[in-house]
Amino acid sequence: MEVFRLAKTKHTKTLSASGVAARWNKDNQFVLYTGATRSLTTLELIVHRNSISAVDYKIMTISISDDEALYSRVSINRLPPNWKNVSAYNELQKIGDDWYSNKKSLILQVPSVIIPQEFNYIINIYHPDFSPETVSLVRAEDYFWDDRLF
Repeated sequence: MEVFRLAKTKHTKTLSASGVAARWNKDNQFVLYTGATRSLTTLELIVHRNSISAVDYKIMTISISDDEALYSRVSINRLPPNWKNVSAYNELQKIGDDWYSNKKSLILQVPSVIIPQEFNYIINIYHPDFSPETVSLVRAEDYFWDDRLF
């Protein structure tokens, strides 16, 4: 399967993570947030950055294994009613922390807050199954930003 990540050019040469806390991970948990489609990935970046700059971004195409044993999935019915709100970060980070700390799988499939019927894929780059055979950077391409987004 291919997933996508939008990042500043300087961060698109390798598959690396900052370890900064986000919705599904705590500080010092090194994960890559990716989206199932280019369009979802674009929306996620715009929402999380609150603004965008057309300069210096690339879209990364990342290949992830189709082996079901490498995936854990978070179902919406398992989430708290307020899961879309920032106030739920603590609860969602606990779910992600359990997955990450216990190395339950290489990839965590989570519903997108923006479009809950679509998915983001979180990749634990320190998981024992993380290798070029299971996760690889296919390419990083200049990203075209439609001027109407600004």
